Amino acid sequence: MGMQQNLIEQLEEALVHKEIGRRAETLRRVTDLFVSGSGRFTVEQIELFDDVLSRLAEEIELSARAAFGARLAPLSDAPPRVLRGLALDDAIEVAGPILSLSERLDDATLVETARIKSQNHLLAIARRKVLAESVTDVLVDRGNREVVHTAAENAGARFSEVGYSALVEKAGRDGDLALTMWMRPEIPRQSLLTIFAQASESLRARFEAADPTKAGVLTDMLAQASNQIQTASREASPVYVTARSHILSLQRAGKLNEEQLANFARSGKFDEAAITLSIIGDLPIGVVERAITSERMEQILVLAKSLDLDWQTVEAILQLQVRTNGSASYEPDECRATFERLQSDMAKKAVQFLRLRERAAGCH
Repeated sequence: MGMQQNLIEQLEEALVHKEIGRRAETLRRVTDLFVSGSGRFTVEQIELFDDVLSRLAEEIELSARAAFGARLAPLSDAPPRVLRGLALDDAIEVAGPILSLSERLDDATLVETARIKSQNHLLAIARRKVLAESVTDVLVDRGNREVVHTAAENAGARFSEVGYSALVEKAGRDGDLALTMWMRPEIPRQSLLTIFAQASESLRARFEAADPTKAGVLTDMLAQASNQIQTASREASPVYVTARSHILSLQRAGKLNEEQLANFARSGKFDEAAITLSIIGDLPIGVVERAITSERMEQILVLAKSLDLDWQTVEAILQLQVRTNGSASYEPDECRATFERLQSDMAKKAVQFLRLRERAAGCH
């Protein structure tokens, strides 16, 4: 109680004088008090500090705000309202340490800052130890090349399906970003397939050189092209194994049909949709995966026509393709017109030729 009364008295004294220098000095002394006792304050006491420090921090000069923020940034119990104000400060000297270091700063404030502040603010956020999907979505969307690369290189960053699609699209024009994404251990398999498919031979060589632990596998992949990376990636993926087991159980129960295929595609379930289409179409899984990860939609349209799929199902698969490879070129009306112009018998012959060719080559 005595400490709280002392804080109130210091606040009242600072506000009476209204001198910037006096307020800055009082802010420093109250900050000293908080830092020295950090970790031992009650919720009520932190709320009191939050009120005191917020009011004292108003209208002080830049250097004082920057010093203030730098001292609070590492503290796990720093007053939340003060942190929010500092994080949203236009001056990166003030906001930077808070955005990069404060584990107390909530994701909502990070998202708000990333949406409205400068690229320097976004870069500071990208350097945080941990980044939630809601935050990286904004960083990838708004950030410049340095911001996007920093986020992609951050081992503590997590990316949503939307975020990965955007990164894949950017990686198609940026070999360094593609290499960074290649090295991320948790990258979705469909994103890995797309990155590999759109990479040049020289970039694939960089993939091989970047991680010596993968050298043997990657050498084989490079020698045998994209079929091998699909096979190796598929066999090593517990997600794929689980999905295939589920699909086979549906097939045994007589429940694997076009409706299931459409539902998987609408839900963004790449493996489930690809496996279902492979079984229904009697095609190697690698052929279907390459069709979905391709930026071109003709293969999907021909395959769908050969199976006499409804347009609603075809549209769901095309939307999955867009979400997978980050393509923005999908035109529903144009695709539907092309689909309707296709002749079923010609599509069936084209797919039958594809089956024979792939099986002769021993593709999976």
